[in-house]
Amino acid sequence: MGRGIALQVLTATPGMELVAVSNRSLDPAREAFVAAGIDSPLVVDSVAELERAIHERRPAITDDGLLLSEAKGIDAIVEVTGSIEFGAQVVLRAIEHGKHTVLMNAELDGTLGPILKDRADRAGVIYTNSDGDQPGVMMNLYRFVKGIGVKPVLCGNIKGLHDPHRNPTTQESFARTWGQKPHMVTSFADGTKISFEQAIVANATGMRVAKRGMHGYEVEPGTRIEDAAQLFDPAELEEGNGIVDYVVGASPGPGVFVLGMHSHPAQQHYLNLYKLGEGPLYCFYTPYHLCHFEAPVTVARAVDFADAALAPAGHLQVEVVATAKVDLRPGDELDGFGGYLSYGLAENADVARSERLLPLGLTEAGCRVTRAVSKDEVLTYDDVELPGDRLCERLRIEQDAAAAQAAS
Repeated sequence: MGRGIALQVLTATPGMELVAVSNRSLDPAREAFVAAGIDSPLVVDSVAELERAIHERRPAITDDGLLLSEAKGIDAIVEVTGSIEFGAQVVLRAIEHGKHTVLMNAELDGTLGPILKDRADRAGVIYTNSDGDQPGVMMNLYRFVKGIGVKPVLCGNIKGLHDPHRNPTTQESFARTWGQKPHMVTSFADGTKISFEQAIVANATGMRVAKRGMHGYEVEPGTRIEDAAQLFDPAELEEGNGIVDYVVGASPGPGVFVLGMHSHPAQQHYLNLYKLGEGPLYCFYTPYHLCHFEAPVTVARAVDFADAALAPAGHLQVEVVATAKVDLRPGDELDGFGGYLSYGLAENADVARSERLLPLGLTEAGCRVTRAVSKDEVLTYDDVELPGDRLCERLRIEQDAAAAQAAS
């Protein structure tokens, strides 16, 4: 994804400069420039060296992502790692140094979005997820539907596969075919990714989930999304701000859809005339999401217009909670997203808080199980021992305290 964004900025985005790329190993960072026709990016190891390279208009690479967060001459950073702890360090440091932050990291936003957004607001910079990725596409469609006077009651995602027990071994062949990482592909297949994607849309719109894990209706492959949408109960969707959910197998995939309702009889007539049907649910959809192609648009929105594509509207509405993929034993170390031991389920944040459910975002390296947990059972804070010295934990404690105070 990082290579794709680099290619798009360098070859198809007039007026925008990619000044640096950071990666844990330098070769992929170098390849991002080489693929766009820049053969010899400069390796930098300090903020001063990076600032000099920017001043001299020499593209730079580094294995220290914090240099990009701190260096002058950079308007915005794009964070695409999918990491919680590292991503939080980079984003928080960038905010502290007055930079807009664009995330293609739903996992970070779904875990720490409200507090990072609060820090960005205080610093006078934009914190946003990206256009092009499914949550951003969904949010733009939500705005369109709301903007024409239709009430959005469901923001939905279209998936081709959902099996919570997939793991990096089962997904290795697919990942190799498409040049992707098995853990990332697993997080798509086991439902973790879609849980985070729908959670951050809920947190931006005030929507909730109808049940733990969402409905996730499965239909015959190729079923039109307009037909699949009829599986949802209009009475359930009318409550509050509506819900987020997904459908497996519908077409066009992998697109997104928004279900809306309208109370005015004349407008209902016109919606029917315009081939959206008789209601009460009207289905609007976008048949594609062009992730890296649209990411530079988000940078421009943030830098030039102080506008976020998608950001939390307040405290968490929906949380992604850790769920055992296999029977867990005391001493097991959880392996984060797309691994062998756990997957994520979307749950309403007030329920997660009252039941002390463990956010999946806190299960990166060092989170150990302290008592037996059965397969498909949701984990709680009482089932694990956290490392205790991570930035993500400190931020999460502060975020939870603010949410608890607001709810009291």
